Amino acid sequence: MQFVKKSDDEWKNCLSKEEYDILRRKKTEAPFTGKFIHVTNNGDYVCAACGNLLFKSKTKFDSGTGWPSFYDAVPGSVVISKDYSLIIPRDEVSCAKCGGHLGHVFNDGPKITGKRYCINSAALKFKKKR
Repeated sequence: MQFVKKSDDEWKNCLSKEEYDILRRKKTEAPFTGKFIHVTNNGDYVCAACGNLLFKSKTKFDSGTGWPSFYDAVPGSVVISKDYSLIIPRDEVSCAKCGGHLGHVFNDGPKITGKRYCINSAALKFKKKR
């Protein structure tokens, strides 16, 4: 996978303001406002910035937290790093192809993996499968 590198101005020109704020400035959308919270269609979730395949719909679940949640990511699609922006460190999830901020991962998900990838809807695009 070739890493996508763009200048800040290039990212601003190809992303909406909300996408830019989340993917490049590490902001978080308000809970229960994202477009993918209640989507249950079969398909793939890709990075809104670069199109990298991130999550499959079969791993999505309703966590009740207000953000789309997944119990697993596509292997090699995301990078996990420590986020020290709050008092308690969290595990930040970023796109492995462009470095865009997606959300965070927690250890309170379904027994299948025990993970809850809590992802901003604005960081994603959905590719519906038939």
